[in-house]
Amino acid sequence: MTREQLRTASDHLRQASEAATDDELVERLHDQSNQFARLATADSGPDHGRLARHLNALSEMREQGGNDVKEHIDAAEAAITAYRETVEGV
Repeated sequence: MTREQLRTASDHLRQASEAATDDELVERLHDQSNQFARLATADSGPDHGRLARHLNALSEMREQGGNDVKEHIDAAEAAITAYRETVEGV
């Protein structure tokens, strides 16, 4: 089962990593993109806690990037939030 919102988040984070100029930020965004690609096709979806940790990390990365990076992180966060609304629990 593919979770399209998480795939979309992965795509935006990949684009953010390509737009970033700081090597550490590039690596962190690329890692987040890979994690969301795996979560999009995993047997079961992530829980609220895991998604919250990702959102916190992305919030921190947004402050380190330029406008293009921020736009892609914002789009990724919107996709993650849309998916999170479908997750039962908290």
